[in-house]
Amino acid sequence: MTTLTVAGHPVATYVSRADLDIRLAPRPYLHPVRTLSGVTVTDALCYDHPWHMGASVTMADVDGLNFWGGRTYVRDEGYVWLDDHGRIVEVSSSGSTSRLEWQAATGEVILREERTVTASAAPHGWRLSFTYALSTVTESEVVLGSPATHGRPGQAGYGGFFWRASPGVAKAFGALSDSPHASADPWLAVTVDDRYTLVFQGLADADRWFARTEEYVGVCAALAFTDPLPIKPAHPLTREIHVLIADGALTRRQVEEAL
Repeated sequence: MTTLTVAGHPVATYVSRADLDIRLAPRPYLHPVRTLSGVTVTDALCYDHPWHMGASVTMADVDGLNFWGGRTYVRDEGYVWLDDHGRIVEVSSSGSTSRLEWQAATGEVILREERTVTASAAPHGWRLSFTYALSTVTESEVVLGSPATHGRPGQAGYGGFFWRASPGVAKAFGALSDSPHASADPWLAVTVDDRYTLVFQGLADADRWFARTEEYVGVCAALAFTDPLPIKPAHPLTREIHVLIADGALTRRQVEEAL
């Protein structure tokens, strides 16, 4: 585990190796993440979705394997328990940068990843920067999918950088909309119980925001939101996500001034 600090404040714990049941799709994750005053803003191994792990990169379908955890959405059948889970394993690290393998349960490597995770001071709080690049290991493309690409209705296109927030009464709003779910707004903010605000940036290409504020609080900078997303050989899929973590409830004007 690694502790991220800002101005001497411990603000996040990065769990690089998770010894968990394969059905939870074990992977590195950030939890707990805190505001500068110490308010916890992530949840992990939750009672309702135990495969939700703080802030992590996770996909429901990677060439037919489930790196999200839990049941798999099957077209015309719904969610089904399958023996199709994978894990993400850190194989080396240097400073804030690590190299990882996305492995099938057999150990076969499906993708390689390079990621960099840093924390820095920011207006109203601090900023988490999370960059990742996914590469194929063979000359064949690897296709990413989501429950939506398998036919689940309701804009369930989750998968990518996913943040399970600590529980509370939440409100989400975007740069251009008060209903940012499924949008491509330049940023998305969520406030929880007026105790903290999270502001997400980093969509690219056909990415969309997946945002939940009922039943649980979660935000995903979602890949393959409506259509399968291929990763082609020698062309890594790269994303750079930034999250502002602030105490209290920020207004739209305060968010815009901070970014």
